[in-house]
Amino acid sequence: MSNESHDLKRDLKARHLNMIALGGSIGTGIFLAMGDTLHQAGPGGALLAYGLIGIMVYFLITSLGEMATYMPISGSFSSYATKFIDPALGFALGWNYWYNWAITIAAEMVAGSLIMKYWFPNIPGLYWSILFLTIIVGLNFLSAKAYGESEYWFAGIKVVTIIVFLIIGVLMIIGVMGSDDVGFHNYFIADGPFHGGLKSVFAIFLIAGFSFQGTELIGVAAGESENPEKTIPKAIKSIFWRILIFYLGTIIVLGAIIPFTQASVYQSPFTMVFEKAGIAGAASLMNAVILTSVLSAGNSGMYASTRMLYSMAKDGLAPKVFAKTNNRGVPVNSLILTTLVASACFLTGIFAESTVYVWLVSASGLAGFIAWVGIAICHYRFRKAYVHQGHDIKDLKFKAKWYPFGPVLALIMCLIIILGQGYSCITPSGIDWNSLIASYIGIPLFLALYLGYKLKHKSKVVSLDEVDLTFD
Repeated sequence: MSNESHDLKRDLKARHLNMIALGGSIGTGIFLAMGDTLHQAGPGGALLAYGLIGIMVYFLITSLGEMATYMPISGSFSSYATKFIDPALGFALGWNYWYNWAITIAAEMVAGSLIMKYWFPNIPGLYWSILFLTIIVGLNFLSAKAYGESEYWFAGIKVVTIIVFLIIGVLMIIGVMGSDDVGFHNYFIADGPFHGGLKSVFAIFLIAGFSFQGTELIGVAAGESENPEKTIPKAIKSIFWRILIFYLGTIIVLGAIIPFTQASVYQSPFTMVFEKAGIAGAASLMNAVILTSVLSAGNSGMYASTRMLYSMAKDGLAPKVFAKTNNRGVPVNSLILTTLVASACFLTGIFAESTVYVWLVSASGLAGFIAWVGIAICHYRFRKAYVHQGHDIKDLKFKAKWYPFGPVLALIMCLIIILGQGYSCITPSGIDWNSLIASYIGIPLFLALYLGYKLKHKSKVVSLDEVDLTFD
């Protein structure tokens, strides 16, 4: 039975944390959406958009890394907001992040069932979704180590796929492997690398932001890592290289091999490259990898949401029943509620696909960016309070570079993305009001959580003198 005397266990080893950091944001954004980004903005436009978002994410994750190394708790930025800024902000950020991942689990279950139709067109998708949800719940029910180990292998498959892709791509570009398209002439066809100009770059800017969501998982995993002072800085440093090599390298290779006029959202650009290279069964291979990505995202979503709910219960921001853990250190009640909510969202995907489900997914999309805004503000306040209370910056085990420029730039870029959500809904022929409202639905939800808590509990912004920098 669940017992409150147990706590989370520090079962995540350095290799688990490195792979969570490395594989956290590698998903359908890179395997599927990359084709659409190329088609919309051309290779140069896609490279510029992903490069800018990469810089923003790097600053955000180093900010989170500094706080997580100093104070490794599973509530991460929700707990930091409560301690460093205002409990109302911690409450809103925590619940916002929790429902973000709960909805994402449902979306990934739908995606998984669609992928299985490729191999088993006659079996109803619902059966696959139930099977995948059972696997994910089972892994998370076992222990943090089971989550870490499964994520290690899920992420490993994705990483290996991208490395193999980059090697084959380079060999094709220099003319060693089976393709006539040698060199970089695709960058200069039609209207050059920047197809559609700045408008297209901005549209890709939003897609690129979604592709990178999940990198902040390392902050949540910090609460169960074996030796956070050593493992977190290492994992954070690997993120920079992942952004550089995986995302930008992939765009450069894809842009050289596939003319942007041929790229689309309907076929994985990876499949197109493997087929051009003459690799048999390329479509099946990539479908299997994309399925791995879907399971990985669902697995991470279940982990992140249960830990966030557990941590909020510990901080008094959620009912205490969700702070209970079993003897393996798993917050079982949090896991049960998250599974129920994910299942309810999944059912709306079947019965109200074009209405409720679209709104749910739109709300969860913005939630990730709101969490990133929270990270930037928390880091700014953390540093201010740390210095104000007489501590020396040199004593920090991991320091984010370019403070305060880093978090301030990341904050401004995140706000631009949040405000620019509805950009694609405004066309020369008019405004698509349904889509526009769906794009911004996450903002009133967040404000309702924040203002509701503030009005009920009359919470105030914590003064720099009273910021709680202790951790036990």
